[in-house]
Amino acid sequence: MGSLTSLGILFASIVLIVFLIMKVRLSAFLALILACMFLGFATGMPLGKICSSIEAGMGGTLGFLATILGLGTILGKMMEVSGGAERLARTMIEVLGRTKAHWAMMIVGFICGIPVFFQVGFVLLIPLVFSVALEARMSLVKIGIPVVAGLITVHCIVPPHPAAMAICGTLHADVGKVILYGLLCGLPGAIIAGPIYGNILAKRMELKPPEHLFKYERTPDEKLPPFGMTLFTILLPLFIMVGKTIIELSVPKTASFMPIVAFIGNPITALLISAFVSYWTLGFSRGLTRDDLLKLTDGCFGPVAGILLIIGAGGAFNKVLLDSGMGKSIEAVLTGLALSPLIMAWIIAAVMRFSVGSATVAMMTSAGIILPVLGNYPGLDPALVAVAVGSGAIGFSHVNDSGFWIVKEFFGLSVTDMFKTWTASTTIAGLVSLVAVLMLAAVVG
Repeated sequence: MGSLTSLGILFASIVLIVFLIMKVRLSAFLALILACMFLGFATGMPLGKICSSIEAGMGGTLGFLATILGLGTILGKMMEVSGGAERLARTMIEVLGRTKAHWAMMIVGFICGIPVFFQVGFVLLIPLVFSVALEARMSLVKIGIPVVAGLITVHCIVPPHPAAMAICGTLHADVGKVILYGLLCGLPGAIIAGPIYGNILAKRMELKPPEHLFKYERTPDEKLPPFGMTLFTILLPLFIMVGKTIIELSVPKTASFMPIVAFIGNPITALLISAFVSYWTLGFSRGLTRDDLLKLTDGCFGPVAGILLIIGAGGAFNKVLLDSGMGKSIEAVLTGLALSPLIMAWIIAAVMRFSVGSATVAMMTSAGIILPVLGNYPGLDPALVAVAVGSGAIGFSHVNDSGFWIVKEFFGLSVTDMFKTWTASTTIAGLVSLVAVLMLAAVVG
């Protein structure tokens, strides 16, 4: 099969995904599975091989990720019910002062976004956004844009978020490095797209919290968990996984204790430890009983089932892409562009994000497309490619993205104003993060 033919089939399969999601209004999971079938038929794969590739792709992706997502969801739920987000916000504003409340809220969004999905984090923080905007006498835009910029940035580039974790597996990237690189590259993006851009917009766009949504009641301080304990609990899995990477880089692999380090630093172990720590720091210490924790744990798994299916289907699409033999053809075409693989990965993810709306779908499909090219760059760290893919998936959010409408309704903005605020902010964050990835690549090689 020629390179141009393969590229045409790949393009047609992506168009099919966009059409099924946008026009037919089909679930992203079903759209991806149908695209797998189309890809297999179009490339002449044996019928039995198509289904076995889908099965292997789903299983290979979810075998590891389902456990990670389940444990991470527990950690996010404990932060939600304990009032940890409110504690972080209050303390940060007290430290930085009311005049820098927008900076404080960006930091809160960046930290709180680590254990929870964007939509969950946004709904969790929106009462605080309304309250801080009124108390600090600032435009909702000035307070709100920093929060969403922080949330969406870590959602796309920092594990243990499911899509970021999934592309670590696809690209064979070290999770600890992806976390470290993601934080280093994502923070500048969140800063410029959040408090800096939000402050510029607020001078031309005065916006107050919608009265019909603002029902926030301030929780007494004594009912909130301590700041240090909350921050430690949220960041604990990152400390463990990044710590493993640092030890591996500084200690000989033959050291007798390295198997223990690898075991503890494995994402499954790190998140399991963190989940049990959160049971104590944000659960038992706050008066919750074992029955309360059991009910909270069982109740937090249901909402993530849809995310798991979409990620699994994305893994199946990648597997069919490789098993069909298209990987070699795509590699030849993309390598011939004489473009940095990091920029290439970012562009592919950005185009997919603009086309399908879902950052998760964009990241999963982009990782599969860029993977065959990486063999031509043996010195390139896959962790940098993972962060580049995530950076591309941050921006260009518009009307085909559910996050666009969630932000619109809570902020009470028109579609036109959403393009000026949310769409522009996410795009700035994605571009700045790409620049940071390229600068980091020049340093670490």
